[in-house]
This record gives sequence, C-alpha cells and structure tokens, in this order.
Amino acid sequence: MIRTSGTYFDGISSEPRRMEIAFEEGQGQLDFEFPLSGSSSWHAREVSLERLGMAVHLRIGTAPIPFVKIDDAAFITALYAYLRSRGHLPWYQRMLNLGLPVHLAIAGSLLALVAAVYIYFLPWVGEKSVVLIPEDYDNTFGNSFYEEYIGYSTVDSTKTVDLNLFASHLKLNNTKALNFVVVQDETVNAFALPDGHIVVFTGILEKLRGYEELAGLLSHEAVHVNNRHSMKMLCRNLAGYLFISALLSDVNGIMAIVGENIRSLQSLSYSRQFEKEADMDGLAVLAANKIDPKGMTGLLSRLKAEEGKINVPAFLSSHPITGERLAYIDTRIKSESYVHKEMPVLKEIFERLKK
Repeated sequence: MIRTSGTYFDGISSEPRRMEIAFEEGQGQLDFEFPLSGSSSWHAREVSLERLGMAVHLRIGTAPIPFVKIDDAAFITALYAYLRSRGHLPWYQRMLNLGLPVHLAIAGSLLALVAAVYIYFLPWVGEKSVVLIPEDYDNTFGNSFYEEYIGYSTVDSTKTVDLNLFASHLKLNNTKALNFVVVQDETVNAFALPDGHIVVFTGILEKLRGYEELAGLLSHEAVHVNNRHSMKMLCRNLAGYLFISALLSDVNGIMAIVGENIRSLQSLSYSRQFEKEADMDGLAVLAANKIDPKGMTGLLSRLKAEEGKINVPAFLSSHPITGERLAYIDTRIKSESYVHKEMPVLKEIFERLKK
C-alpha cells in the first residue's frame, strides 16, 4: 500500500484542505480520508485523472468539482502504472504518455493526410461536382465572359470569316455550335470557352507553317469544349469552396461560386489528363478528316520552340508543351495506320489567314 496526501477542493469552500489517500496496488483500491465527511473507497478504474504538469487531479465521476490534487511523483507513477497495465487509462492519457517523438510522427502523418486530401481528393470532388451544373450554364458562363472580353479586344473580321470557313470543312465531333474568332494580338495563344467560342490570336497563326497544324490546333481546342474541360478545371481550382456545396447537392451554391470566378476562364491551366485527352482526341479528329496527323506534332513542336524565349507565350502557360506529350503522340502515330491526303481548299484558306 502506498500513502500520500493531497489537496481537496470541494467547490463549496474557497479554502482547499489537506486529505489522506491510500492506494492498494494489489486490488487497485483507493481509500480517501475526506476532511469533515469521513472516508470512502473507490476502485482506481472509477476515478478520472487529468494530468497538469507535475500534478494530477483525481475526480470521482465526470463532474469537474470536487477534485483532489496530488503532486507526489511516486504515488502518481504507481497509479498510472497500475491503470496502464490493466488498460484502464483513457485514450487521450495513453496518447499523452507516448512521448514527443511519437507525437511528432503522428502530427506529421496528420499533416501529410491533410495535404493529400487537399491536393488529390478535393480537386477530384471539385471536378466531379461539374455534373451538378447543367450544360446550359456552360453557355451562360462562357458567353458572359466572351461578351466582356471581346469588348476590349480587336477582332480581325476578315480572318474570323476565313477561320470559320476553314473549320466548316472539318468534322470536329462537336456537340454544340463552335464559333471561331481571330483577335489581333501578337501573343502566341488560343483558348476555348465552355459556350463554344474559340478565340485564336494572330500571334499563334503567324507561328503555324501548314494547314495541318491549324487543323490540329482547332481540333485540340474543340475537344476542350466537347469534354467540358474548362468547367471541370474551374471546379477543380475552386474545390475547397465547392466541397460542402457538392455534399449538400447545393446546385445554386455551386453555380454562384463558379459564376464569381468565370473571369479566370482565359488563363486556366489544364491538367495533364485533360491535355492528353485533347491531344489524343484531336489526333483522332485529324485522322477522321484524312489530314496528316503530323500536323499535331508539328503544332506542339512549333510551340515548344517558344519555351526558350524570355516571354513565355500564354499558350504555354495554359497548355504546357512537354516532351512527354510529343512522345505519346509520336508513339500513337507510329503505331496506327493513317491515311491522309492533300486538302487544297484548306491550304488555300490557310494561306489567306497567313497574309
């Protein structure tokens, strides 16, 4: 039996009082000699413990008061050893007893889990939440951005007519009407909006060296529209905000958040998965139109050459050209049997666009 003294706080008197405590380790029994109220006995497992620095607060039941404060290190060690050996310590006390290295390891694991959720799970949830947005809203959001954007841009009307004529000779597998617009700007860029508007800058037209490359560019952008890539990426980027709305199936909340961020459509950076879809499906479009599939690799090679320049073209910021992309397209071309032929009409229109 181990004996010690403690300080008793009854919650009634403002003055703490000393009391005697005995612990029978064999039976796990605690005997309390309370001031004025006599003695009582409790089993150790019926007593709740709270460790505060070098002292321990003992309570009978869950009420915060009354309690006994004990600061006898040997008594505390013996009591904890008994409870630990019989599995009577609360889980949080067992956690506290694990030590600093284990606490740091647990904290690191939790941080890694939070980071993984933020990097992988939330974007996935955000992308999947796009199914809650009716496709009609793609037109509303896309057209809203287009009307605002085109208001401060210079449209080349002649080239716009020719570009739409060029596209009319292609089967782009589009599920909605596509409208091509040429904007006078030396930036090497092109981007697709969810409503079907595809904006092509004169800067990128100047870099192309054949109608096959232009067909590759239009095919690539058409896939982004067909597969709702811009809306999916917008939802991925807003995943943290959309998470709760998606859980609650709050369609209005999701659309409000997307609508507030619609101005980022032009500068969206597509994921590797979406770029590969646009590349491979665009390649299939070229093949279906009997256009030389090397137009796609020519387009990407032309744009990759721009990476070495000081001012990185905007197209490369939102459509990063990597060796991997060129490699898998080249591999596909070599593994398939493509039949292509010259397209005099497309060549003629392309030459007009280059003037």
